[in-house]
Amino acid sequence: MIIKNLSYFLLFILLSSCSFDKATGLWDGSAEEKKKITELENKQKRIIESYDLYSSENIYTSEFLLSQKIIVPKPKKNLSWETSFLNNQNSLGNLFLPGIDKKFLNKKIGKNKFYLYKIKTSLLAYNNSLIFSDDSGTIFNVNEKGKINWKLNIYKKIYKKIYKNLTLTVYENVLYVNDNVGFIYAVNLKSGELKWIKNHKVPLKSKIKIAKDKIFLIDHDNEIFSISSKDGTKLWNIFSISSFIKSQTLMPLALSNIDQLLVLNSSADLFNVNINSGNVNWATNTSGSLNEDVSDFFSPSELVIKDDNLFFSSASLFFSFNLNNGSINWESKITSVGAPILSGDNIFFVTENGYFIIMDASTGNILSSNNILKNLRKKNRNTKVTGFIMGSGKIYSVTLNGNLIVSSATSGKTEFSKKIANSISTSPIINDGKLFILTENSKLIGFKQSR
Repeated sequence: MIIKNLSYFLLFILLSSCSFDKATGLWDGSAEEKKKITELENKQKRIIESYDLYSSENIYTSEFLLSQKIIVPKPKKNLSWETSFLNNQNSLGNLFLPGIDKKFLNKKIGKNKFYLYKIKTSLLAYNNSLIFSDDSGTIFNVNEKGKINWKLNIYKKIYKKIYKNLTLTVYENVLYVNDNVGFIYAVNLKSGELKWIKNHKVPLKSKIKIAKDKIFLIDHDNEIFSISSKDGTKLWNIFSISSFIKSQTLMPLALSNIDQLLVLNSSADLFNVNINSGNVNWATNTSGSLNEDVSDFFSPSELVIKDDNLFFSSASLFFSFNLNNGSINWESKITSVGAPILSGDNIFFVTENGYFIIMDASTGNILSSNNILKNLRKKNRNTKVTGFIMGSGKIYSVTLNGNLIVSSATSGKTEFSKKIANSISTSPIINDGKLFILTENSKLIGFKQSR
């Protein structure tokens, strides 16, 4: 497939500043603010009415056994999880998790007010605490027994009918937050007190990434921008072409170790941007030669950086790009949920409809494909995979209907599954040899190896 060149597209990129609310209050009571709140309420009602389990007609359904030996590097132990998908490169690898035979945490914390599929971001783990938010916008800092250290909700009553989707990251001992309403704010991680807040006035549509005192985000209108982590001052922005229909999925961001911001917007346009100047190094479109419409349910995977290459899925294709010049290394007609895992010479990921795939990272050739949902009880198979992670050579996948499925990363085969919750809509995390899962109804579940 030939990727569309976006040289013509770059001619229309504008670099200008977008106004932030200079007031310290969260709501100024203006007609503009009331209109925004009404629009958000109506949009969320449309999501409830139109949500469909599968959004793509190009569903992968092939199965075949592994025909070669897979070597997985020694697992690495991490003692914190400070940003979505562990680090700015979204590069997870094989994390240390010796076992999950003991459930040591099973506690509901927070509210579950809204009946809609919640696109949640993962937990954070920092200084022996877990940090997350519920759908009313309350942030919780709890210990590993579920005891609340502090909680914070910045939203006034005018926002009570709006489902809040917060994304969180820790940077230099400060918690940074952005949401689907349009607020960006910083919180004292020890006390839970608000440090500063800005109103972008347009809903934010990405997880938050931070480097060199700069915050990077993309909004509902496909504006890519950077602000200071010190006080929220706007540094630079890029206006890209907005899609006619807005994706409900949070758009992926990644940061390289050489000052590059990688962004995929809701029009399936991929950007490589210099984080200091905001200049675009290169850009291309990833929707494909099939001329597919990028629908309201366009759901790309995370962008994963390893060495000089970028890996992700977009529309109906999985790509490997050269990070520096934007050329395609290879492409394969399959897609991943969450963040594909690069470990050793291979890529490990799970499709939304439940196929655990092992792929050669250098060629894109599929080495193994196994339908992990067929191991569930027949009545539970009509679901979707919402996230996965690798722990000590095993893939831990979670489903929308609350199942945990464990597969071998070296054989590709499913080992066992268990029902652990009513619904799970976010990827699990591994921290300090323990598996943590946040369910859709705001329950924290923790597993570890029994001693």
